[in-house]
Amino acid sequence: MGRTPMRAAVTLCAAATLAIPLGAASAAPSADDPTQAQAQAQAQAQQTQAPVLVDCSWQPEVRPEAFLLACGDGNSRLVSLHWVRWDANAAVGRGTNAINDCDPYCAAGTFHSYPVTVRLDQPRPWEKDPGERHYTRITLTYTDGRPDGFPRVVTYPLWD
Repeated sequence: MGRTPMRAAVTLCAAATLAIPLGAASAAPSADDPTQAQAQAQAQAQQTQAPVLVDCSWQPEVRPEAFLLACGDGNSRLVSLHWVRWDANAAVGRGTNAINDCDPYCAAGTFHSYPVTVRLDQPRPWEKDPGERHYTRITLTYTDGRPDGFPRVVTYPLWD
């Protein structure tokens, strides 16, 4: 009777020792694991999704309602944006460009509003996150009045 408990203890220890590596191996995701397949699908979707617009705080945005053009002083911004297109090649929307006339100087200036059509294009991989694409150019078309000295259409590069 003294040997049976000892055998049982040795058998249990041996079984536990073998079960630890098997348990760890079975915890690794397999090719048939739905979680791994879901992660792969999300990574692929990120590569094929529409580009983003990178704001002054280096945050990606999709279809923003407002966008700051003059990051340094805030004297030019797009507001009331409504997007009619946002896809892999370009984004097009309408809104208002609010621009400070800086007269007599910017702190004492007045903001004036001009309706615009906005076009974003030339998407490229984003330097901060190469798996994500971002628009690199913005074109504003003034549809009813424009700031003094501005052409009807202006195009600016966007930051990376």
